Amino acid sequence: MPGDGGTSTDGDGVPYARLTPDLMLDAMEAAGFEPDGRLLALNSYENRVWQVGIEGSAPVVVKFYRPGRWSDAAILEEHAFVRQLADAEIPAVPAIARDGATLLAHAGFRFAVFPRCGGREPELDRADTLTWLGRFIGRIHALGATHPYQARPAIDVDTFGVAPRDWLLAQDCIPPELRPAWQAVADLAVDGARRCFERAGDVAQLRLHGDCHRGNVLWIEESHAGSRPPGPHFVDFDDSRMGPAVQDLWMLLEGDRAAQQGQMADILAGYEDFAEFQPRELYLIEALRTLRLLHYSAWLASRWRDPAFPAAFPWFGTARYWQDRILELREQVALMDEPPLWPV
Repeated sequence: MPGDGGTSTDGDGVPYARLTPDLMLDAMEAAGFEPDGRLLALNSYENRVWQVGIEGSAPVVVKFYRPGRWSDAAILEEHAFVRQLADAEIPAVPAIARDGATLLAHAGFRFAVFPRCGGREPELDRADTLTWLGRFIGRIHALGATHPYQARPAIDVDTFGVAPRDWLLAQDCIPPELRPAWQAVADLAVDGARRCFERAGDVAQLRLHGDCHRGNVLWIEESHAGSRPPGPHFVDFDDSRMGPAVQDLWMLLEGDRAAQQGQMADILAGYEDFAEFQPRELYLIEALRTLRLLHYSAWLASRWRDPAFPAAFPWFGTARYWQDRILELREQVALMDEPPLWPV
């Protein structure tokens, strides 16, 4: 995928064709685990993620990394960051080390094994939930700001806007009759995002979760906590990058402008107990949303030869899909010119 820091294509297009249940079980055994034969596919498209039963112990989760996306160094940086968070008693879920190694390999596949962490989605309509999330995201960012990534890229206009736009145009993914309209609005969207970043000025760059939406936060009730503390647990740091703090906040906002103002105030009430938030970053919310939309279209297109994608996203690539994206980007162009959630 353009901007990911790895290769931009899947090579043969079917990177997981050889990843059979027997191969997964063999990989687990080679890493020193004792699988009992139970496998449960979990919801993941970029990587392949399975719950694996273990003899005489709790199940674990194994993630087989998409070939060519991240370098070994980039994966190990992410593992090290999550380990630091867990060591600081921040509720993240680090990879299990085997003989000191968290990135394992078998039969040409790289993989990592994690403790299973159950939970539900957080209730984002509750002020106390948002403040609780804000406190932990503030702690994640306080640690993330201590030193930068070296092998993982940043979230910015070039990686999430220019690269996806240019890649989509070069691949002829867009129906010819819609290409001029999409290109025109994509150009406006990229220009609008640049203006937002210019208005925000020189904001701090730090290690982020990167994809901090409700699906990557597991909430554990006190009655079901067991060995884990109750409350939010942050999972799937696979998209962790350098970027502005607000990247990990805006995806928790829902509803109209007034609702989002209140939600952001609730988040920051907890966040600023542990980390300083630069109000100028509020200029970036709609820009980051716009960049995510561009990146998402290019991500789907770049993975289309993987059989899992046409099965999961059959509407992608249709004329209706691109018509909707044109309208969506036009709305974002207008939103990027509106004032931030509150005066800066």
